[in-house]
Amino acid sequence: MNWNSIGEFTAMGGYGLYVWGSFLMVALVAVTEVAQLRVRARALDKLALAAGEQA
Repeated sequence: MNWNSIGEFTAMGGYGLYVWGSFLMVALVAVTEVAQLRVRARALDKLALAAGEQA
C-alpha cells in the first residue's frame, strides 16, 4: 500500500482500529508472559535455595 500521510497509515484503510488493537493485545500478552515467567523463576530460585539450606 501507499500512504500519503501518517493519518492514512494509522487508519489502515479503515481497519486501523482492528490492526492497532490486535497489535496492542499481542504486545500486552507478550509482556504479561515475560513478567509471569520472571515471577515463576524467582519463586523457583527461592524454593531451591530454601531446599538447599534444609539439606
